[in-house]
Amino acid sequence: MGVGHHQCIIMYSQLLGSILIFLFLMQVIPELHLVCPHITIFLMKYCEIGSVDMITGILSLALLFLVPTITAHVHEASSDLNAVLPNPIREVTDMDGEGVIDDLRRGLLNAEAHFAHFVKKFNKEYSGAEEHARRFSIFKKNLHKALRHQKLDRDAIHGINKFSDLTEEEFHEQYLGLTTPPRSLSQRTQPAPILPTDDLPPDFDWRELGAVTPVKNQGACGSCWTFSTTGAMEGANFMKTGKLISLSEQQLVDCDHECDSSEPDVCDSGCNGGLMTTAYQYALKAGGLQREEDYPYTGIDGSCKFDNTRVAAMVANFSTVSIDEDQIAANLVKNGPLAVGINAAFMQTYVGGVSCPYVCNKQNLDHGVLLVGYGAAGYAPGRLKNKPFWIIKNSWGPDWGEDGYYKLCRGHNVCGINTMVSTVAAANIQTDDH
Repeated sequence: MGVGHHQCIIMYSQLLGSILIFLFLMQVIPELHLVCPHITIFLMKYCEIGSVDMITGILSLALLFLVPTITAHVHEASSDLNAVLPNPIREVTDMDGEGVIDDLRRGLLNAEAHFAHFVKKFNKEYSGAEEHARRFSIFKKNLHKALRHQKLDRDAIHGINKFSDLTEEEFHEQYLGLTTPPRSLSQRTQPAPILPTDDLPPDFDWRELGAVTPVKNQGACGSCWTFSTTGAMEGANFMKTGKLISLSEQQLVDCDHECDSSEPDVCDSGCNGGLMTTAYQYALKAGGLQREEDYPYTGIDGSCKFDNTRVAAMVANFSTVSIDEDQIAANLVKNGPLAVGINAAFMQTYVGGVSCPYVCNKQNLDHGVLLVGYGAAGYAPGRLKNKPFWIIKNSWGPDWGEDGYYKLCRGHNVCGINTMVSTVAAANIQTDDH
């Protein structure tokens, strides 16, 4: 056997090792299939050198390595199909990232039964057999999406929630709604003063101090920005008066058509979106917001019914907070809950845990939420260490996420959490309690 033949065997052995590593990574990051054509070209180029016997031997060796894995997957699939259907949405505390991935894979094998459970759990009603079939098809696609999200966000739990029968476009249109004008927020609004950060507590939560109203539900209306605005104003009013009053989002939906001073085409538009800072500007000009009970939420655009004699909270001033996370924490502690914009890409499949995705666009902010606290010890199994996290109040009802809340890891502007942060101060007001 010549030296050239030895080199050829070594080359094929190395190639086989690379292929096995690639196959392993494919289980972790499915998007790697995009490089498959390049590997195919590489194989075709170099297979011309070796003999058929050598190639056959190498492929046989590869199969020898892969047969146990293939057999295990087949056995697992067979067992799952014969097993009693488990609850597709397990308790967050009972699961880790790998467990959820396994659960989602089993869900894909028995998607029809999981869909039936989903329809019953969330009281879904469809217009007929055709619509039912369409939603089932979307449901299966969202199971695949949840699996992808779980692989990219192993510290959270992704799976089936009440949005699992919505397309991405439907979800975006109905449940998001944050307007993001081209110019940065800090260029258009007074910046908040820099605060000391040396003595920040390791954990902080305004819910425990009485400054946060119960989780609300915007319904199928792109009015997230109004809930972020009222949440911040409710907290500011509590800081000023010591009273927690639930304020009217519907007043903002119906009456606020304020436009950005530097972007005249960017205006608050009810269920079609808006911006928290322009909502503060409206409240400042209008004289304040009414109580929710006096101007209840309907979730649809309507005519303005604002009664300035029944104002419950007024704006004194508002400002934007630095992108520095210590400054965000300091403003949160000193000034109350903060209105923030985030990229909600991973929220459609979120079930619980600390979300810390490896990839999340920091510029595409499409959802307004309320920052109410932070923690220092959220364990992140995918990163094998504790990760600090933000506590975020959402507006999709208490049957989403962790009782209506979202946890997002701190420290790296994950999903743009640092990019659009604003604080508001309340003015003194005299109102009769009723």
